[in-house]
Amino acid sequence: MSMALQKRLAILGAVLLTGLFVAANAHLITVAFQSQTGCVTPAPDRMPAKPAC
Repeated sequence: MSMALQKRLAILGAVLLTGLFVAANAHLITVAFQSQTGCVTPAPDRMPAKPAC
């Protein structure tokens, strides 16, 4: 395998891994915002998690 081919493969691998990392983080953020629950009635001795609840 030539040095130029090895360099291209290394760059391609780095780009793919970076893209996978960015996609995984975007998915994590998306799921985190979509999974927020609404207001629920807290126990009488506890404050609600959100001030608007």
